[in-house]
Amino acid sequence: MASSYDYDDHQQQPPPSSDTSYDPNYVPDPVKSFVVHLYRHIREKNVYEIHQMYETSFQTLSDRMFKDTPWPSVDAIAPYVDNDQVFCFLYREMWFRHLYARLQPTLKQRIDSWDNYCNLFQVVLHGVVNMQLPNQWLWDMVDEFVYQFQSFCQYRAKMKSKTEQEIALLRQFSQAWNVYGVLNFLQALVDKSMIIEILEREKEGLERFTATDGYDYDGGSNVLKVLGYFSMVGLLRVHCLLGDYHTGLKCLCPIDISQQGVYTSVIGSHITTIYHFGFANLMLRRYVDGILEFNKILLYIYKTKQYHQKSPQYEQILKKNEQMYALLAICLSLCPQVKLIEETVNSQLREKYGEKMSRMQRYDDEAFALYDELFSYACPKFITPSAPNYDEPLVNYNQDAYRLQLKLFLYEVKQQQLLSGVRTFLKVYSSISLGKLAAYMEVDESTLRTILMTYKHKTRVVDNDGKLISNADVDFYIDEEMIHVVESKVSKRYGDYFLRQIVKLEGVINDMDRIKLD
Repeated sequence: MASSYDYDDHQQQPPPSSDTSYDPNYVPDPVKSFVVHLYRHIREKNVYEIHQMYETSFQTLSDRMFKDTPWPSVDAIAPYVDNDQVFCFLYREMWFRHLYARLQPTLKQRIDSWDNYCNLFQVVLHGVVNMQLPNQWLWDMVDEFVYQFQSFCQYRAKMKSKTEQEIALLRQFSQAWNVYGVLNFLQALVDKSMIIEILEREKEGLERFTATDGYDYDGGSNVLKVLGYFSMVGLLRVHCLLGDYHTGLKCLCPIDISQQGVYTSVIGSHITTIYHFGFANLMLRRYVDGILEFNKILLYIYKTKQYHQKSPQYEQILKKNEQMYALLAICLSLCPQVKLIEETVNSQLREKYGEKMSRMQRYDDEAFALYDELFSYACPKFITPSAPNYDEPLVNYNQDAYRLQLKLFLYEVKQQQLLSGVRTFLKVYSSISLGKLAAYMEVDESTLRTILMTYKHKTRVVDNDGKLISNADVDFYIDEEMIHVVESKVSKRYGDYFLRQIVKLEGVINDMDRIKLD
C-alpha cells in the first residue's frame, strides 16, 4: 500500500478485559492510527491518500479485525479526531455500510443509519463543506443510501415475523426511509449542486467538470457537485425499483451516456447506470437502446474485469455482468437485432443463453417459463414503498411489487407472440399480397390487417425527446393490396473491426518478441 504507514506494523492488542465479546468502546491501536491518518488527509484534501485508506486500509482492517463484529462506535473514536462533527458523520456512514455488508442490522440500527444520512446530507446541502473526497466514496454514499432504502422496504414488508416491539418502533419512526424523504434528498443534491447547469455549460466549453473527473483543483470542494451528479443515477435506480421507468430515464437525461463521463470513473457507478438504463428501456419497449448500451458495457467488462479482481466490488461486477447478459438475451429475443452487438459479446451470449434464446422464439408455455426465469433472475429487487396498515392482520407483501412487474412484462411478451409469425414471413419476401400472407398465416385479411397494425404499434416507441422511433429490424408499408418490405440497415462500424485487428496484431508482435532466436 502506497502510504506513509502500514497496518502490518501493528499487532492487534487484546481487549482490556478478559471478555472477548465485542466492546463498542474499545479502540485497537490500528483503528486509532486509521482514523487519525484519515482525518488528517481529509483536512489536507489529500485525495490520493484518502482513496488508498478508504479502498484498501478500511477493507484490510475489516477483514482482519471486524469480520463478524462492527467497528468501534463513533463516540469511542471521536476524541482522536477532535470530535469533528463532519468526520464523525463520515465514519458512521462507513460504520453502517460495514454492518450491512457483514452482519444483520437491527431495526434500530436501520433507523440510526437513516438519521446519519439525514445529518450528513443536511451538512452537505446547508453547511460549508470544504473537503475533497474520492469519487469512489461519494458514489458509494449514494449507492448505499439507495440500497439501504430498498433493504428497509423489503424488511418492513415481511410483517408476519415482526415482534410487537418492532411494530411499535416502525409506528414511532414512520418517517425513517420514507420514499418521499429519499427522493427529496436525492433531488435536493441535484438541485443544490447545480449539476445540470454545470453539464449544460460544459457542452458550451465553459466548464471542465468531466475533464477533471469532478475534482476541484482550485482549492474548492468536489463533494456537493459529485454527490449531485451521482444522485441522478440514484434517482434512476429508485424510480426503477418503484416501476416508474419513464421518470427514471428523465432523471438521467442530463448525463450523456453515449460519452465517457464522471459516471464511468467508478466501475460500480458505470455498471449501475447502464444496468438500470437498459432495464428501464426494456420495460418501455425501447429494445434497441437497451441492446446498444448492454453491448457496450458487457464488452467493457469483458476487457477490463481482470483489473478489478482485487476490488471489493468484484463479485458484484460479475453478478451484474451475468444479469445483463440475461437482459440482453430477453431484448434480442423480443427484438432480433443481432447486428447491433459485437462478436465477443455475441459469442459469450450464445454460450450462456443460445439454447434458451432459440426456445424463447417459439412462444409456447416453455418459452414463457424461460422469459419468466430470465426476468426474475435479472430484474431489480422491486419495492413497495408504502407502510403497511398495522391495524389489519399482518401479512408479507415483499413480493407484491415484483409480481406486478413480472405480470406486466409477461403480458407484453404474450402480445409479441403475434409479431414473431409476421416477422418470419416479412424476412423472406420483398413484397407479398395481403391475401397470400393471410393464407400463409391461416387468418382472414381483416385479422391480418389488425396484426400488421399491431406490429407497427409494437415496433414503435416514443423516445425521451418525444420522437417516434422504430425498433424494427424489418419494416413494411402497404400500397393497395401489396405489402412492400423494407429491411432496416445498420451502419457498419469499421472502426471496431480495425481496433480488433490492431489488438490481434499487437498480440502476435508480443508473442514474436518472446521468442528467443538462437
